[in-house]
Amino acid sequence: MHTGLHNMQSLFQQLGLATSSTAIEAFFYNNRLPQDIPLERAAFWSAGQAQFLQESIAEDSDWAEAVDQLDAQLRH
Repeated sequence: MHTGLHNMQSLFQQLGLATSSTAIEAFFYNNRLPQDIPLERAAFWSAGQAQFLQESIAEDSDWAEAVDQLDAQLRH
């Protein structure tokens, strides 16, 4: 497993989302994820975004740490 390669800004860029600090904060403010819904099944992802997130965790890719942080922030 590779760790620390990607931060939240680079993950948002990979997902095709706005990457400014303000945009990232707004995303977390506007999107919450209940504990019983897997990250990749959230209604706000496109099919491609959901697939990327699921594969990042399943394959323990170099994105896994950033995806875990995204998951935690959406459930906070």
